[in-house]
Amino acid sequence: MSDNGDEEAEAEAEEAEPAVPLGEGAPVEGAPLARVASRLHYAIEKSEIERREGDTTIRTPDGPRELGDVLAETDEVYFDTRQSFEDAVREVIGTGTIPTADE
Repeated sequence: MSDNGDEEAEAEAEEAEPAVPLGEGAPVEGAPLARVASRLHYAIEKSEIERREGDTTIRTPDGPRELGDVLAETDEVYFDTRQSFEDAVREVIGTGTIPTADE
């Protein structure tokens, strides 16, 4: 039996539009908090996060901020889970819409 039907279907799929259309809007400065959190291992001390990722710019509702500055505003010194890290950061930066570079 021939695989030609499968090859044609794959070629058509490669040429098709993306499953989720990408917007034409302005870029958003900074990295998502989830991306930064995924690069860390837990349990981890705040000082270790500052050393490794402190100069990383993250997205916040008030515009981009360095993670080290955000961590300086939290009283936590140790994060036993990824969720505890994200919760502490969100307590400082808040939640809401992230502005684009033009806003």
